Amino acid sequence: MQTETIEYSQNIESTGSNQKLKFKEKFSYGLGNLSANLLITTANTFITFYYTEVAGIAIAIVGTLLLFARIFDGASDLVMGVVVDKTRTKHGKGRPWLLWLAIPYGLAIILLFSSPDFSMTGKIIYAFVTYVLAVGVIYTAISVPYNSMTALITQNQSDRAQLSGFRTMLGFTGAMALTMGTMPIVNFFGGGQKGWTMTSIIFAVVGIALYLICFKNTTERVVPPVESKTAKGNVKTSIVSLLKNKYWIMVMSVMFIGFINSGLGGINVYYAQYILGNPTYVGIIGLASFLPIILGTFIVSPIIGKFGKRNMTIYGTILSIIGSLIIAINPSSFLFVVTGLVVRGLGLAPLLVASFAMLGDTIEYGEWKTGIRSEGLAFSAGTFGEKVGTGVGGALIGVILGAAGYIGGQAEQGAGVLNSIQFVFTYLPILFSIITLIILYFYKLDKEYPFILKELNERKRTI
Repeated sequence: MQTETIEYSQNIESTGSNQKLKFKEKFSYGLGNLSANLLITTANTFITFYYTEVAGIAIAIVGTLLLFARIFDGASDLVMGVVVDKTRTKHGKGRPWLLWLAIPYGLAIILLFSSPDFSMTGKIIYAFVTYVLAVGVIYTAISVPYNSMTALITQNQSDRAQLSGFRTMLGFTGAMALTMGTMPIVNFFGGGQKGWTMTSIIFAVVGIALYLICFKNTTERVVPPVESKTAKGNVKTSIVSLLKNKYWIMVMSVMFIGFINSGLGGINVYYAQYILGNPTYVGIIGLASFLPIILGTFIVSPIIGKFGKRNMTIYGTILSIIGSLIIAINPSSFLFVVTGLVVRGLGLAPLLVASFAMLGDTIEYGEWKTGIRSEGLAFSAGTFGEKVGTGVGGALIGVILGAAGYIGGQAEQGAGVLNSIQFVFTYLPILFSIITLIILYFYKLDKEYPFILKELNERKRTI
């Protein structure tokens, strides 16, 4: 067992797992997240509307359906993480799942938005089965291995950050495009069930192609020896090893806080209506929040290797606090709000770029400390945290506004409700950012990583 006291060294040998990646491979990897959004963003944004307005299912039933599906979805993440860790093929551990599931993924999109002319009971059963299949099974089974590829493609810290950067940039670009473009495409094909089916077919074809491109143009270079504890170990051993990994816990905590912040985005419509006085501003609020993140990835990705993932995340978190403080200066001013959101969005970019790369680095630390390498389980916990975190964020909105006395459908709300809306929109993100800074203060893996990687490579030569 290694001690925590180590000497740092920058002289790492250039191994196959540490060689520099070409632009083509980094961009192709990012296309996988663009494909993922064709299902998950479309489902998250439009599935309730589709079920109620097109399939004709009562909204109360839709809410119950989605709740039960989410519970299954969270459990399936962890199961898939274990499956990935036990996968051994000539294509690697995570990458082959893109090849195996690309076509089922496309079919899942089509089935999700193609409600047949059944009885109402039949439509409800169909909706439940296809939603669980698409989001809880197929999406999980392809996204968990895809995410784990960040740690499997390379051990070079700079390239990992850039892989995560392309993943973030193309993912957010796709999410923004889908949010703005889906309904126009549906309407182009005549709306109704026909419009949604035709749109889903287009998304399915594009999604299949993007995943296959991602598979073709990427390579897994980080391959643990078959004699390693990873191959022999069981799930309990892998979980225990993760809980002993202090840096994995830190990164997961930071990511979970970030996902809660994402879930708080549901407050935007209330802020636009009751603080700014114009509900149509919600679209501009969304654009001012997402576009700077996309632009920020262009700035952050090339330089994050120079300043370090931890440091860039700290700088970005401080910038996001400044953005919230700009909003606080004049919370009812549209100009101040948009300016603050732009600054806050730019500040979030380093965290979104660095987080999955940092999660990949913790796997090497865990292997160095315990001898166990669990990419699948480590990254599946990340996707599980994303779903739970965004759910917690949404729940916080309901709890805080409910406690303040919010009553839906009223043109005006009491002072307590208005203060609560401003708290969630402006001050709660500041609180979460401060907690993030405290956690990152203790994160030292960027400095320790070179020595750890060198020693891991030396161990492998002796096997």
